Amino acid sequence: MMIRIKKISIAGLLAAGCLHSIAQDTVRYVGTTLSNVDYHHGQLSPAVGVHNIQTMRANRDIKDSTTGFGWTYNHAPMLTYWNNTFFMEYLSNPVGEHIPPGQSLLQTSKDGYHWTAPVIVFPPYKIPDGTTKEGYNGVAKDLTAVMHQRMGFYVSSKNRLLAFAYYGLVLGPKDDPNDGHGIGRVVREIYKDGSFGPIYFIRYNHAFNAKNTSYPFFEKSKDKGFVEACKEVLSNTLLLQQWSEEADRTDPLISLKNDNYKAFSYYELPDGRTVGLWKLALTSISPDKGKTWLYNPVRAPHFVNSNAKIWGQRTADGKYITVYNPSEFRWPLALSVSDDGLNYKNLLLVNGEITSMRYGGNYKSYGPQYVRGLEGGAQSPDGNCWITYSMNKEDIWVTKIPIPVKDKVEADVNDDFTKLPATSALKEWNIYSPLWAPVAIEKAADGTQVLAMRDKDPFDYGKLEHVLPAAKKMTAAFTVIPQQEDHGNLHVEFQDAKGNAGIRLVLDSTGNIYVKAGYRNRNIGKYKAGEACEISISLNTNARFYTVAVNGKQSGNQIFFAPLENVQRLVFRTGDVRRFPDADTPTDQRYDLPNSGAHTKEAVWYLRSVKTKRD
Repeated sequence: MMIRIKKISIAGLLAAGCLHSIAQDTVRYVGTTLSNVDYHHGQLSPAVGVHNIQTMRANRDIKDSTTGFGWTYNHAPMLTYWNNTFFMEYLSNPVGEHIPPGQSLLQTSKDGYHWTAPVIVFPPYKIPDGTTKEGYNGVAKDLTAVMHQRMGFYVSSKNRLLAFAYYGLVLGPKDDPNDGHGIGRVVREIYKDGSFGPIYFIRYNHAFNAKNTSYPFFEKSKDKGFVEACKEVLSNTLLLQQWSEEADRTDPLISLKNDNYKAFSYYELPDGRTVGLWKLALTSISPDKGKTWLYNPVRAPHFVNSNAKIWGQRTADGKYITVYNPSEFRWPLALSVSDDGLNYKNLLLVNGEITSMRYGGNYKSYGPQYVRGLEGGAQSPDGNCWITYSMNKEDIWVTKIPIPVKDKVEADVNDDFTKLPATSALKEWNIYSPLWAPVAIEKAADGTQVLAMRDKDPFDYGKLEHVLPAAKKMTAAFTVIPQQEDHGNLHVEFQDAKGNAGIRLVLDSTGNIYVKAGYRNRNIGKYKAGEACEISISLNTNARFYTVAVNGKQSGNQIFFAPLENVQRLVFRTGDVRRFPDADTPTDQRYDLPNSGAHTKEAVWYLRSVKTKRD
């Protein structure tokens, strides 16, 4: 029997989740792994081969398109794939959330790794002076709108790409742009040559219409195909559920009306039913493509998720994936896999990094957050799962998650980057690649192919990681060619499955090589700029001893600085360990970091080969 949806509190939603967890068919987490917010990575094992790529790095000192024009609040990115191109839209404000002016920007990429500079796709919108708002005591004067949208793209049945945005009203402090009293939703077409069509309103809020807005209504377009594509959107109940937060609270196009149901995503089960997911891991099931729902959305049993987005989709291997922050904070970013779309069985790391928040601002939260996947009917070009999210509501990232999802590897590492095909050399490596600290295959000056780790970012680092077969005894060897000896540093760590390090070797900023030995560091050699440095390590977790040889010279026995049951991860990182923020860090950062727009002298490390062998 269908249940009529009623407005209930968040507390009621969560309680209802417990009460209905057994009685109804619902999404649920059946695994036992939980994240630990005392660590940015949650002590989760990584999904193998995940590539995290920064597409835009905010910088208030550089006010050109490469930095989003110097605006430092950048958030809520959305992603699609069309015409052999990735399209990513995000909203932006100068400093903080819900503080005008606002605009939406667009980036594109052919391969998901190299992205164009942002361009403005929906510019700031001037609010007429004297505008008032129901429920808020304020009057607009020299004011522009802010952006707030939960849907970015749609690919029509006739293969036309539409981009969307929403202009919300914020008349003063604590005003809400997505309270149903904003201006309205706009749409424009993106053409195959990359240019944009005119901006139109596709849906007004109750106080606005064609006579008091700056863009025409979409039906005024002379392009019949564009009008047809817009009407196609307006007839799709599931798509429109994404509009519920900004739409009029009585909008007849929105089937499920409740202020607590936010940031909707959905996927279809093999039997034709639709699974809906909202913030707080609320979930329900629709038998008729979103027209009705079997029960009030409730917390998916045993899912942990706070007030941040959750993304769900069916993957190319016929399974299902959810990507979200599995904590009451916005870190880490993790995934879970289901065979049937209802029972999710594991929890694996996607991104466990939190760079420094360089610019304070209103409602800026730490961590990788507000994840979205390919939307609007788009299909992945390579069969993998592609997602986007913001870091600290400041920088924009995309991630490729290989499908099928794996958490283990069977073979030791045996990679000679000088010989491997560039397109597949990093297939089983996890990378974290900021714009100012990129990790990528490239050609050295002599034409040799190498895995390069560059770093000029004083607030972030690049990271390269490989999951290993569990080993209590193993040897590892790698060849690195530092391009400098007087700045930068490269950390090499051996970790267990949870990311706990027991061995750390560092090529430091003075040309020295040292290992961490308890409280102190122990120097074991030197390196020279431009010269190959061959390092081999033999370890035994039972004895807690290891040896290091630098260019064939042994340094004697070393002791693990922390005990490990076994080694399951090898990490190369161009910066120190970071632990800020933590669960007790004050929620709102109101300050900017010193020299937040400056970069340091670039350090470059070329890896030629990495090999490991279990004993």
